[in-house]
Amino acid sequence: MKITIAFVLLLTFSIASLAQAPQSDLQQFIRVSSNVVALTHVRLIDGTGAAPVEDQTILIVDGKITEIRPSSAYYVKEGIKTLDLNGYTVLPGLVGMHDHMFFPMGGTPPMYSNMGFSFPRLYLALGVTTIRTTGSVQPYLDLEIKKLIDDGRMIGPKIHITAPYLEGEGSFTPVMHTLKDANDARKMVNYWADQGATSFKAYMNITRDELRAAVEEAHRRGLKVTGHLCSIGFREAAEIGIDNLEHGIFPDSEFVPNTQPDKCPGAAVNQTLRTLDINSEPVKETIRTLVAKHVALTSTLPVFEASAPLASAQAGPTSIGAPSAVLNQRMLNVMNNEARVRYLTARSRIAVNSPQTELVRKSMDFEHAFVAAGGLLIAGLDPTGNGGVIAGFGDLREVELLVEAGFTPLEAIKIATFNGAKFLGEDSRIGSIAVGKQADLMIVKGNPAAKIMDIENVEIVFKDGVGYDSEKLIQSVQGLVGIR
Repeated sequence: MKITIAFVLLLTFSIASLAQAPQSDLQQFIRVSSNVVALTHVRLIDGTGAAPVEDQTILIVDGKITEIRPSSAYYVKEGIKTLDLNGYTVLPGLVGMHDHMFFPMGGTPPMYSNMGFSFPRLYLALGVTTIRTTGSVQPYLDLEIKKLIDDGRMIGPKIHITAPYLEGEGSFTPVMHTLKDANDARKMVNYWADQGATSFKAYMNITRDELRAAVEEAHRRGLKVTGHLCSIGFREAAEIGIDNLEHGIFPDSEFVPNTQPDKCPGAAVNQTLRTLDINSEPVKETIRTLVAKHVALTSTLPVFEASAPLASAQAGPTSIGAPSAVLNQRMLNVMNNEARVRYLTARSRIAVNSPQTELVRKSMDFEHAFVAAGGLLIAGLDPTGNGGVIAGFGDLREVELLVEAGFTPLEAIKIATFNGAKFLGEDSRIGSIAVGKQADLMIVKGNPAAKIMDIENVEIVFKDGVGYDSEKLIQSVQGLVGIR
C-alpha cells in the first residue's frame, strides 16, 4: 500500500487541527460534570421495549448507573449534583450502526470528504453516544479521531471503526480501493485489523470469491462483515457467512431476472423492487434465510427519504418526505452554503411522480416483516446520498421513520439503541438503562413513547456520566458541514 509524503503531511495537519482545542475550550460544552449525579422525577424509557416508568430517580456514580428507583422512595443527599427533570424523558444513547464520518462533496465522479470536526459533535449533540462508521474513505483520520475522543481531547461518541470498503471492479467513486482478487481481500482485512478496525464492509461490485475470503479472514480474527451489496444477492451472501446487510431491501439484486454472477445489475434492482411483492414466497424465503443464518439487517431510511418527493402539507410529521424533516431548518443551518445549495438543488429536481416514496415504503414493509420473523434490525442514517442527511439529525429521523414503518415508538427506540449494542457485543455495557451499565443517556423534553417527534427535543446527552449541552454543540458547528 503506497503512502505518499504529501498524504502523510496532509493527514498530520488534519489531525493537528482537530486536536488543537485546549481542554478548557471543551469544558464550555459540558453541562454536568460530577462524580455523583442524581436525575430526579424523570420518565424512564429503558431501551428494552418495556413500557415507560414515570417519576424515577437515576443515580450515576463515576460514569455508571448505580441506582434506579421511584423518586418518592429516594432521598437525595446534600452535596449530590441533582437535576429535577419533571416533564423530561431519559432514554439510552442511540447506537448508530451506519454512521459515516464522511459527507458527499458533489462532482462527477462523486467525491467524499471527512467531517472530522462537525460530525462527532453533531452525533453526540443529538443523542448518539456510540457509532459504527460502516465504511471509511479516510481510515487513518477515523482511527486518530477515535483516539482523540477516547483520550478526552475531542468531543464525540464512542467509535467502532469500519475499514475501507471491500469493493470490486466498477466502483462509482475513486475514493475506494479496487480489489484485485480474493487474496487481496484477505490482505486488506488483515492490514486494517492490525491498524485497529473492528469491522468490514463489502460493497456493490465485490465478487463471491472476494466476499468469501474477506468473511473467512474477518471471522478468523473474531471480527464481523457487513455489506451494501449488488453483485451478490442477500441469500447467497447469508450462505457465504456475512454478518449484516445494509439498507433494508434496497440493494438486494436476487429478484432481478437473468442476473450474471458477480455482476451488479444497476438500475434494474430498483426497477424490480417497484413490482416486487413483499409478501411473496421468494421474499419470505429470503427473510427466513437471513433469520436462520443470524444475519442482522440495518435500516437506513433517511438516506432514501432525502430523495423522495415532498409529502403534502396534510401529511403527518413522520410521513416519508415530510417537509419538517427533509427541509429541517436546524439541519440546513449546520451546512455550509455550498453543501446547502447542492442539496436544495438536488431536491428541486425530484419529480413529483418519483417512485422513491413507494420504494421507501416497500423497504419499511420488508424491515417490519424481517423483525416479525425474528430478525435483528439495527439502525443508522447513512449521511451520503444527495447530501440531505446530516450526523445526529438523521439518526433521530431514522427513529421517527421506524414508527412510520409500523413499529411502536418503544420498538423503534429499542432498534436504535439496544439492538445495535447487541450486535456490537456491547449490550452488557450500553444500549439500555439498567443498574451497572454505563451512563450513556439522552435527556429529551416531552414523551417520545406517546409522541415520537419529542425525541428531537434533546437537551443533555450523557456519555460515561458526563452531561453535554446539546444546543451548544450544535451552535459550535453552524455552517461547517461540507467544510470540516
